[in-house]
Amino acid sequence: METTTTEKHEGLCRDCITWQKPENQSRCSKCGSPRVIRHPELRTLAIAHIDCDAFYASVEKRDDPTLADKPVIIGGGRRGVVSTCCYIARIRGVHSAMPMFKALEACPEAIVIKPHMSKYSEAGHAIREMMRTLTPMVEPLSIDEAFLDMNGTQKLHGACPAEVLVRLAKRIEDELNLSVSVGLSYCKFLAKVASDMNKPRGFSVVGEAEAVSFLRKQSVSIVWGVGKVTQKMLAKDGITELSTVQDMDEIELIRRYGSMGQHLARLARGEDSRSIKPSSGSKSVSKETTFNDDKSTSEQLLPVLRKLSEGVSKQLKKKHIAGQTVVLKLKTADFKTRTRSRQIPDSTQLEDRIFRTGSDLLLPELDGTRFRLLGIGVSTLGPDEQADPGDMLDPSANRRADAERAIDHVRDKFGSDAVKFGINFKGEKHETK
Repeated sequence: METTTTEKHEGLCRDCITWQKPENQSRCSKCGSPRVIRHPELRTLAIAHIDCDAFYASVEKRDDPTLADKPVIIGGGRRGVVSTCCYIARIRGVHSAMPMFKALEACPEAIVIKPHMSKYSEAGHAIREMMRTLTPMVEPLSIDEAFLDMNGTQKLHGACPAEVLVRLAKRIEDELNLSVSVGLSYCKFLAKVASDMNKPRGFSVVGEAEAVSFLRKQSVSIVWGVGKVTQKMLAKDGITELSTVQDMDEIELIRRYGSMGQHLARLARGEDSRSIKPSSGSKSVSKETTFNDDKSTSEQLLPVLRKLSEGVSKQLKKKHIAGQTVVLKLKTADFKTRTRSRQIPDSTQLEDRIFRTGSDLLLPELDGTRFRLLGIGVSTLGPDEQADPGDMLDPSANRRADAERAIDHVRDKFGSDAVKFGINFKGEKHETK
């Protein structure tokens, strides 16, 4: 893990970007900064995870300096939920996906700002392009985070990946006035773990030699996919720490927990062979339909939305991608277009989740206006490896997800019309694109 103390390892100053001799000195010998990274594998590790710090809130604070020392919540108003918040609000107990009324109870002085997705997208795109100047092997996970494979880039940049990444973090701060946290390791799992260790403005390292001993001290909660529901299940069996998992036989874990058992067994030992998969270039996946007759009621529109959501979900699953922003498109009878979007806490490819989020966006628009077109889609795309984690705010979400996957299996075998939802039966004919 990152060492900024007095260990005798070569170090790198993150402020003046000067290499430090392996000596008992925690501060930079040139500029006096305490932000010195020391680690025995610092020059050799090449898999990174970069995560923007409180991204939406940081963009808002950058654009309005009067917000600098204030708690800021990004979300959909008193009746909505928290999309994200700044670190000041987090200290007060606010967190992503919290109902807004609870967030304001915890931090009544918070300033609530509705999301400005165009601003966030512009900033995220700028950071992504900076990443791609370092390596083509960039795998976005969302608008504000990505994996980078820096193997083979040392000759190109004339510096090891650690130094190149330090320069990137400094460039983002200098040019965009935003900060990122960097995790550096030998595999994706530990790079992601490392990037969360010292936020904000962190740069943490987990080396291969220390991986097993490092993980032995950690809770099972650091493993992706092990949310609150899975943690409770494991705790009933006496498994709360990865040390317990390391001491168990992998076959026994698979017998007890199936594929999750194998997932746990391997990651608990730092075994992660997943490669970095560069973005496919797709920006969104969507479906839309133009009606023969204008529609205005929920009874008319929700069945169509369900069918469109099914089509979007099918494409996402086929391409093994997922999206974190659900986008609703409407066109009125007089050809005026309305677009509504919502960022959700975790990326998704599930029909049920796309439909429910789309419904939340659609219902407020049903004020008697007649619509000639309805569309639904997802953007902020990335690989599906971290999509739809096991526990969500909806207690029944896991059951619905399992049911949907079972339905997918039936549809694959017997055709897309083999299973229909009751809400679809009222749908009318329309032209789908």
